[in-house]
Amino acid sequence: MGLMDSLKAKLGPAKEKVADLAQQHGEKIDQGLDKAARVVDEKTKGKYSDKIHSGTDKAKGAIDRMGHKDGGAPGADGTPGTGGTPGTGTGTGGGGVTPPPAA
Repeated sequence: MGLMDSLKAKLGPAKEKVADLAQQHGEKIDQGLDKAARVVDEKTKGKYSDKIHSGTDKAKGAIDRMGHKDGGAPGADGTPGTGGTPGTGTGTGGGGVTPPPAA
């Protein structure tokens, strides 16, 4: 067994635990991220507001994806996932381009 396989085997249970915690406490984590972002924004006097908010949104998206057991894929009940399809402008991943309207 290689080093990476060994690391993956050891980190697997930790990943599951983090996913469970993210699912249980996602709202509290989001509130903490918002509070931290406000403090940093105040300390930097708004100089990096756009970067702070962008980073906060990405962190919230990552926490949201971790909290979903299906990894952000659409749910069995037909609800959309949070991952979206890169480059399509769908989902909360951001950075996508909105496709042109169908002819």
